[in-house]
Amino acid sequence: MATERESMLQLAEEAFQSKTFDLAADIYECQLAGVGDPARRQELMVKRADALAFGGRLAEALAMYRQASEIERLGPGLLAKLIEYLSGSIRRQDGAGSQSGSPAGAEEAGAAGAPARPAADATGCGDADFFCRICLNFLFEPVTLPCGHCFCRKCLERETKDKERPVAVCKQCGFRVADVRGYRVNVVLSSLLAKWFPALHQAGRLRREGNGLYAEKKTEAALEKYNQAILIAPMDHILFSNRSQIHSSLKHYEKALRDAEMACCLKPDWSKVNSRTTCSFICSALQTSATNSLCKKNRPPSAVTDALSSAVSEVLDPTDLECSLCMRLFYEPVTTPCGHTFCLQCLERCLDHNPKCPLCKEELSDYLVQRKYCKTALMENLISKFLTAELMERQKIHQEEIAELSNLNKHVPIFVCTMAFPTVPCPLHIFEPCYRLMIRRCMETGTNCFGMCLGDELKGFADYGCLLEIRDVQFFSDGRSVVDTIGRRRFKVIQHRERDGYNTADIEYLEDVKVEGVAKRELQSLHDAVYDQALVWVNSLKAEQKERIEGHFGPMPEKDSELQASPNGPSWCWWLLAVLPLEGRAQLPFLALTSLKDRLSGIRKVLLFMAQSRHR
Repeated sequence: MATERESMLQLAEEAFQSKTFDLAADIYECQLAGVGDPARRQELMVKRADALAFGGRLAEALAMYRQASEIERLGPGLLAKLIEYLSGSIRRQDGAGSQSGSPAGAEEAGAAGAPARPAADATGCGDADFFCRICLNFLFEPVTLPCGHCFCRKCLERETKDKERPVAVCKQCGFRVADVRGYRVNVVLSSLLAKWFPALHQAGRLRREGNGLYAEKKTEAALEKYNQAILIAPMDHILFSNRSQIHSSLKHYEKALRDAEMACCLKPDWSKVNSRTTCSFICSALQTSATNSLCKKNRPPSAVTDALSSAVSEVLDPTDLECSLCMRLFYEPVTTPCGHTFCLQCLERCLDHNPKCPLCKEELSDYLVQRKYCKTALMENLISKFLTAELMERQKIHQEEIAELSNLNKHVPIFVCTMAFPTVPCPLHIFEPCYRLMIRRCMETGTNCFGMCLGDELKGFADYGCLLEIRDVQFFSDGRSVVDTIGRRRFKVIQHRERDGYNTADIEYLEDVKVEGVAKRELQSLHDAVYDQALVWVNSLKAEQKERIEGHFGPMPEKDSELQASPNGPSWCWWLLAVLPLEGRAQLPFLALTSLKDRLSGIRKVLLFMAQSRHR
């Protein structure tokens, strides 16, 4: 029997060495049964506690260490594995950039051992809606980063405190923020959290005051602030963890251990509190006869898991989440670096006119040029969760607007400027607010298209134009942009309209009428003759003039293999019309023609006139 027991203990040792800690713990638990010798029993209990600690089950490990200490005070030799575990844990935290040595450090160091998206826990934050992903606690003074995720202001400050450049990395998506000092507290969200959860908000303020007092070495005063905060928020793991550190500073080791255990109970997967619990455990030296683990007595009931969400649903007023610009429910809310939140489209339209915050007038030129308008995730989640019906109504209106804007036959946006032709590039400089809006809408709908027409004194714009497709856009810090477009299709205007400051039109597209037989052969002959005539004119241009033309429009296209393959006719015709020294009014009739024969005949007349003018 003794030989079998020794074999099992040897197996447990091997399991521990191979880091199969759960197996080692189970074996030690089995071997404890029937062991009567107190010293031998204490040794096995400590070994089982060691395996539990290294296996990440620190709460169970501490309970086992305490049971062992009830037999006899544990000496340094029996705590060697625990100290080894603690040292490794601290090294891992230091590697993750945690702050130790002050209670405030607990607010930032918790993320190292936590899951990427913490589940609802004892604070009742269903789906972690109200969590800071750095401290894993209730958001206090939330700051929204450009990626749309929110963190406590102090957490972000401490994340970058010891760095040469205050670069922060979002704990949720990995987005890097060059300088967090330029981002202020989210005004709307901070106000709402204070309104919905006044007790938690007050506890957060007391914690901040306590941290300040602790930093000033006013430890007793800091302790009093934390005592008040815990009375208000008794399920806040950070309050217990930080108060544990204060008690340790005052050499109240037993109280420090109790607070650390409570924090461990509330947030068992948080590496910072686990280390503090272990520190307090060792410092207390287990000199007193400990009671059963506080974790067993004080484990919070699962019934409080959705407490905060329930509180929100009871007090939420839809007007709490209204945009200050359109006075409607936030739709795709975005938050500026100055902390103000607006509907995405509302903000963009304001920035079209002035690159400053509509509320505080702070300069947003850098924000504007980045074009990084990520939706504020917490706002989106709150609206989706608590204002479902109102959101669906907003989405319906938005979808109807997008469907209308996507129609390339009715209400097609019209840029009134110059002549444009199918297949020919048409770069544009956009600076007027109405056209900024128009270009943005074309891109948002996915059509990437708008019409180009000449101006008309009576109608506003001409009856014929060309549909342009956006190929690329370059934005500048003042809101201007350079838009690279190319002509696609010709159209005739059926109805002149206007929308939000820019022109629109109902249109029908034009196509060349195809011919067959003798007419087709005659068309081919005319085409070849005019093409040769066009080449003569192009080659007669001065070198610098030809270079400028080709730099802007590209070289003259080759003949099409099939004359009538394109509904717009040969692309070289449109290229030539674009580069010929003709006024827009003289070019416009060519756009309206649906007979390729008539278009070629007109081009031939222009070329003959140009040749005659040169010889005079």
